[in-house]
Amino acid sequence: MHRYGRPAPVPSSAGSLRAGSKSTLTQTERQVAALVAQGLSNREVAGQLFVSLRTVESNLSRIYRKLGVRSRTEMARTTAQRG
Repeated sequence: MHRYGRPAPVPSSAGSLRAGSKSTLTQTERQVAALVAQGLSNREVAGQLFVSLRTVESNLSRIYRKLGVRSRTEMARTTAQRG
């Protein structure tokens, strides 16, 4: 139960992410996830996408939260399973 008396939102699983859902990865988040899954460092991803290192870190934080994972390895596995 949410602390204000409303039900707490139920997190969706990675398999149930749908277009239009708040949990769907943005195009940029998908690009970051794909590059990280290929083994690139945050700095290398930033260079490939022409963004700052902090932007990559922020994107990774959102990706982890949306997918319900805690590491790059889990993220790579989850995104690979989703196709």
